[in-house]
Amino acid sequence: GRRRHTQFGAVETTMTMTNIGLSHTRVATSVRHHRVDGRRRHKTTTTTRAVGGGDDKRAVLSDTTPQPFTVREGELGKVASAALPLVLRFATGVLIGGYSPSLVDDDGGYSVVRFGNKMLKERSKTLPATRQSEPIVMYEYEGSPYCRKVRDAASLLDLDILFKPCPQGSDAFRAESKALGAKTYPFMVDPNNNSLAMGESDDIVEYLFERYGGETKIPFLLKRDGALTNFTAYAAAVSRLKALRARKAKTMPEKPLVLYTYEISPFSKLVREVLTELCIPHIVRYTPRGSSKRDSLYARVGHFQVPYLEDDNTGARMFESKDIVAYIEKTYGSD
Repeated sequence: GRRRHTQFGAVETTMTMTNIGLSHTRVATSVRHHRVDGRRRHKTTTTTRAVGGGDDKRAVLSDTTPQPFTVREGELGKVASAALPLVLRFATGVLIGGYSPSLVDDDGGYSVVRFGNKMLKERSKTLPATRQSEPIVMYEYEGSPYCRKVRDAASLLDLDILFKPCPQGSDAFRAESKALGAKTYPFMVDPNNNSLAMGESDDIVEYLFERYGGETKIPFLLKRDGALTNFTAYAAAVSRLKALRARKAKTMPEKPLVLYTYEISPFSKLVREVLTELCIPHIVRYTPRGSSKRDSLYARVGHFQVPYLEDDNTGARMFESKDIVAYIEKTYGSD
């Protein structure tokens, strides 16, 4: 890509990327900096051009400039190790349960691929139309193989989960979960079902599919006592050996942070590790391929990419895992 500074102090970035081998998309981004309530904010305008299509200019709501399919300087080792679960778990959680793609007339909404006046629309043909009304509460931690299985299931089922991290050495959420009956992790409380509380990863996975999966079947790598289920979950969990122990945060947010992601994303894993270590409560809005939440985020923010963080405690809105991690450490990290 090419990066240049204009005479007005703006930054313009032009890069070419390949979108899953089907089309080439040219992305040009202009950034203007301004201050709101003492904070430096970005107002980003992105122009995209797909093969056979015209330009689409839209403002992107982000404090940082999104850089799709880009590994930032100094991040290659982290991203590579965080990507190991993608291979070890055979990309479980990338696609929504009952994934069904189709070509439709281009309505200008979110799509990963466009052909002339057509766009790829991705949906589920097995998940029920009615979804949960409140996020499911999950006590767990990023480095646990058993918790990994539950997160894979939640991603595949396109759920919203309020995570209350419980790594070794944490206090508040471990005490809170034990008061509710937790003996091991993960431990789930579902406010949509009379606050049903449940432990044991296999039981939770089966419950989630039964209650929220519709006609979606449990995939091979999530089945109870599957030949590769626990082995690949263990291997994926120890790929980085991070987020196993708590670090003391200098402050805790009054409201949970909100993170848009899908479970297998290596960039999002880096963010989740920091949130887990600092025991910061956060709502994950899973957005696997086929999730309608991709459309709604794209319509509201002007761009889709994971991870995307929203912090209503400060007003922060941002893409880019490296910037998100730096923000969390600066705002909530250890002194």
